[in-house]
Amino acid sequence: MDYILMTAAIVMIIVGFIGDIIPGIPGTPVSYFALLLLHWTDRITYSTYFLAITGVICAVITILDYVVPVWGTKKFGGTKAGTRGSTIGLIIGILVLPALGIVMGPFGLIGILGGPFVGAYIGEKMGGTPDDIAWRSAFGSFIGFVAGTFMKIAYTLVIGYFVVKDIINAF
Repeated sequence: MDYILMTAAIVMIIVGFIGDIIPGIPGTPVSYFALLLLHWTDRITYSTYFLAITGVICAVITILDYVVPVWGTKKFGGTKAGTRGSTIGLIIGILVLPALGIVMGPFGLIGILGGPFVGAYIGEKMGGTPDDIAWRSAFGSFIGFVAGTFMKIAYTLVIGYFVVKDIINAF
């Protein structure tokens, strides 16, 4: 049973990395779940304090992931239209463009980074925002998205380190 849980923990870290970038998959909580899977093995145990601290950090990052892009958009003068446009742009950049066969660089990086920017700009323009404010909003959305993604990836890297280290040390 330990081997199944350890394998599942590795899968959860991989899914967590994917979820850190692709919307709809909660990457940070999935990564945290990998720690819990290892804790349920007979070979690896974590202290309650460690699990509580990493769980609280997971919750904070998950909340900030929703707040930071909105804050970035609003800080740079954006509206709800820009925020919605940013989200739609990210989804289109990740899912639709590759499905249409448009080459987007490694792992759709251009769509992931450019989608929120272009979406926020289009959203602002559709909402009747002047050009200069729409560009600032798009930039704020981009900064917020990058900051949120960086936080999630950093968390998953740290959790991934513990998972791999502890699985190796279990043998």
